[in-house]
Amino acid sequence: MTHFETIIIGGGPAGMMAAIASSYYGQTTLLIEKNKRLGKKLAGTGGGRCNVTNNGSLDDLLEGIPGNGRFLYSVFSQFDNHDIISFFEDNGVALKVEDHGRMFPTTDKSRTIIDALEKKIKEQSGQILTNTEVVSVKKIDELFQIKTKEQTFTADKLVVTTGGKSYPSTGSTGFGLEIARHFKLEVTELEAAESPLLTDFPHKLLQGISLDDVTLSYDKHVITHDLLFTHFGLSGPAALRLSSFVKGGEIAHLDLLPQMSSEELLSYLTEKREKSIKNALKELLPERLADFLAQPFAADKVKQLTEKELTQLLANIKDMQIPITGKMSLAKSFVTKGGVELKEINPKTLESKKVPGLHFAGEVLDINAHTGGFNITAALCSGWVAGSLHW
Repeated sequence: MTHFETIIIGGGPAGMMAAIASSYYGQTTLLIEKNKRLGKKLAGTGGGRCNVTNNGSLDDLLEGIPGNGRFLYSVFSQFDNHDIISFFEDNGVALKVEDHGRMFPTTDKSRTIIDALEKKIKEQSGQILTNTEVVSVKKIDELFQIKTKEQTFTADKLVVTTGGKSYPSTGSTGFGLEIARHFKLEVTELEAAESPLLTDFPHKLLQGISLDDVTLSYDKHVITHDLLFTHFGLSGPAALRLSSFVKGGEIAHLDLLPQMSSEELLSYLTEKREKSIKNALKELLPERLADFLAQPFAADKVKQLTEKELTQLLANIKDMQIPITGKMSLAKSFVTKGGVELKEINPKTLESKKVPGLHFAGEVLDINAHTGGFNITAALCSGWVAGSLHW
């Protein structure tokens, strides 16, 4: 069989969910994936545990999707994060909640999620073709012609779920954007998002220090989350989230103790005045960080600090200034910012306004979200809507 009512290109979360929706509505469905297995990028998410969604409210979801999240209002009214949770539980996958509302399979294995999606497609008679690369897509009269190296398929409806351009080793080469351009759809400029930050800062001294719930900010963007100092700069959720709003050349501000006001910190240090600076700080912060903060001062004990030095120490803790020199390349970033221009897409059906029957879902669209289950939520929900029948 070479004709299908719906063909989906790209077997990530959006593509698998589009295939499930399409076959659920009784459409003859084919999902084409160029890798040997479905969900290659999904397999590596959440440290291989697969942070499949976030259990927050609609407001939390939209806040977690800073790149055009509001475009997904209509998508979430049809299928949202709570539907994702129900879908997996109904299909035998138990989920658990961790910090910040992140949801994982109780097995802690992304394979559990991928297997459940794949099994559902097959249960509903959807066809899956792996190890198959699409080389060209055309529309002739009312039918899409999808050419692979081996054969040509036709479809009434085409769903493009090929991802962005981050982590190209997983197959995200930007092919879906070429399809969009072929059909004269506008594609916005691509850049790295959810990317580790490169900084002009003494990395070597702090490398490997991880901090819980610190506040990292630039301009009006204030993010309180975990942070990791690395050999090149900053990583961890706080840095990844801030990366959506910076390009390089900015100064980020880091509050190491957001739960304490400057007044409370001053009063704490006054109380510990007989201690060495390092030992006083060690009770609040990791030892190597306490050491780093104490280093600039000739004084040993807190009480030996001049008023000016004490003010400086407080500023270094509550408002450490970190020059950002850039961010990791797209190839080493978690998410692509940019994609198919949303003005080209009907928000209710995710169908192209110019080309009837052509739908896009997931990261190929100009939508980017924070880590913490938000990207996968956007992919699964938009996949469901793109694959569904709309009357």
